[in-house]
Amino acid sequence: MGSFKVKLVAYFLLLSLLPLAAASWGFSTVASRSEARRVDARLQAGLRATLAAYQEALGRADADAAKLARDPAFQRALLAHDRSALERMLRGKPHLAVEAPGGFRVGKRDPMAARRQIAVVGPGGARGAVVASVPLDPALVRRLEARSGLETADHVVLVEGGKIVAGPPRVRGRFDLLSGKTHTVALGGTKYRALVAGTLEGQPGATLGVISPQALIDAAKRKATNQLLIGLVAALLFVVCVAYVEGRAIVRTIRQLVDAARAIARGDLKERVPVHGRDEFALLGRTFNQMAFQLQTRLDELEAERGRLRDVTSRFGEALGATHDGEQLMRLIVEAAIEATSAAGGVLVGTSGSLVKAGRPDNGSQRLEVPLQAGSISFGSLLLFGEEFNDEDRMTAVSLASHAVVALDNARLHRIVERQALIDGLTGLANRRQCEETLADELARVERFGGALAVVVADLDWFKDVNDRHGHPAGDTVLREFAVLLEETVREVDLAGRWGGEEFVLVLPGTDLAGGAQVAERIRAGLAGRTVLAVDGAPIPVTASFGVAAIPPAKTASELFAAADAAMYQAKRAGKNRVETATEPVAHA
Repeated sequence: MGSFKVKLVAYFLLLSLLPLAAASWGFSTVASRSEARRVDARLQAGLRATLAAYQEALGRADADAAKLARDPAFQRALLAHDRSALERMLRGKPHLAVEAPGGFRVGKRDPMAARRQIAVVGPGGARGAVVASVPLDPALVRRLEARSGLETADHVVLVEGGKIVAGPPRVRGRFDLLSGKTHTVALGGTKYRALVAGTLEGQPGATLGVISPQALIDAAKRKATNQLLIGLVAALLFVVCVAYVEGRAIVRTIRQLVDAARAIARGDLKERVPVHGRDEFALLGRTFNQMAFQLQTRLDELEAERGRLRDVTSRFGEALGATHDGEQLMRLIVEAAIEATSAAGGVLVGTSGSLVKAGRPDNGSQRLEVPLQAGSISFGSLLLFGEEFNDEDRMTAVSLASHAVVALDNARLHRIVERQALIDGLTGLANRRQCEETLADELARVERFGGALAVVVADLDWFKDVNDRHGHPAGDTVLREFAVLLEETVREVDLAGRWGGEEFVLVLPGTDLAGGAQVAERIRAGLAGRTVLAVDGAPIPVTASFGVAAIPPAKTASELFAAADAAMYQAKRAGKNRVETATEPVAHA
């Protein structure tokens, strides 16, 4: 095992040495060139600033000469060749001199100065000139160097005739260099990186240059090279450490795999290999673990499947018994069937064409259909979709469907009983119980949110005579016809109900007393205009009397109904077939 780790470390070291060495050499070369270019750029910028400062000095000299040449007193003194007056005017201006034809001159002439001349012209032509000089001396060099922006170790030099005539101490020698291009020169036994300009304006024999010690450049190169060498050594050490750690990890993984393989060979399925990462060793470890899990998983799956089916069946039975809502039952049936058969999705198609979906029915390639039928009553079909269904899944689906059919039939019967409890069997209108509940709900709404509520009580006129003369079947026909008229007249939000016998009630939400009277009048007129035929074909005239009450002024359900009932009896006493309204609430005894 140790030899494998040593080989791995050596392999990584050799594999990394060549590219690291090549990278180090490349970085060293780039760093060396980069430092030289940086210094060259600094020298070029410094030389441009030096020449600009020199031009400023020439410009100031020109300005002084032009100012003096424009002075009328100076012009008169020059015309008169008045030397004393001219000397007085030039006092304190050593960089200015005056020249005139005939060898007349006032002021000093410096051969080592850049000269600019301003002509003085009079009526008779040129009278002379003002000569401005910028001395090319060490003082000028120091001023230019201060304006150059160079670093402390860099300097400006003045060159005349190919020799340095002004600059830092001990920097002298030949300086024959091409202008505009950096060179490495030896001056006073020291190497410099140097750059010179072209000839100076006003002094063609002289020029300016900038120099930087080569030693600083070499020191920067050595520093970069040393840093690269340190980086190379650090990288090699890092490679060695990584190779050693990786070798130990690989050897440890192989040992774990060997131990796990031996344990599996002995039949110990509880032995597992720790898996880290996603490399080939991790894949091999997961494969070993899958081998160990496979048998135990298959045994556990059977027991888990049995337990799951028991649990699903139990919860399914509890859910079916907990509700009589048909739509909710159908959704529970689909979801339970999907869970029990491990289907991708399912659909329950009702006899009316309604659909209840759950899961992802579109993902399954196989379909399992189970009819939902109890005797002659069909509740539709249950469709399950999945990748594959075995015989056990089919048996499970059929078993669940049988329980589901019982629950759906119970819900159907519950709806019938519930409807019979709230609907009048003869007329199909709401019975007295539903009327009382609706009236109580509407009164609670009015009390909470405000608004109006009207109640109409209607009673068929001479109904006993109809039964006595034409028989009870004819009376039932009259009741049904009146119920149809009520349903045709009222709104969907209104409630029409049979209170008992030939007495009917209308609950009209959001309707005041006048609106209730209008509704009652429409019903009265509609009933009076209808002809109901008896069994023998004889026409039966039918009319009704109506009483209307509203909130306000009534406040309670008992007051409201009592007032409407009293108004109805008032209509009876007033001749029947009419509508009366209650103006005052009647106390209910």
